[in-house]
Amino acid sequence: MANVIAKSKNLRVSAQKARLVADQIRKMSISSALDTLSFSNKKSAVFVLKTLNSAIANAENNLDLDIDDLSIKSIYVDEGRTMKRMKARAKGRSNRILKRSCHISIVLTDNQE
Repeated sequence: MANVIAKSKNLRVSAQKARLVADQIRKMSISSALDTLSFSNKKSAVFVLKTLNSAIANAENNLDLDIDDLSIKSIYVDEGRTMKRMKARAKGRSNRILKRSCHISIVLTDNQE
């Protein structure tokens, strides 16, 4: 039973929004996950799709696994760095703007035991 890992780091979308997409495809087969992500309207679906394609390529090239036997074992989204910016407000004041990022990790497994 082989596990294949792919990670994407410092993606410019908040972890909370990326987790919504990650929850949709958790425990799915690869073909249904690819269909779900390709028709999603969320910005973070593009990042999750790229990470999933990277994991599939790792499985094919590094471990010689068949794509049809793969399924998503786990997918998790962690918070990345937060860039802090200032926005000018009235009367010389300022507000803080937080530009959040996240890390996406996908673990694939083959169904053979």
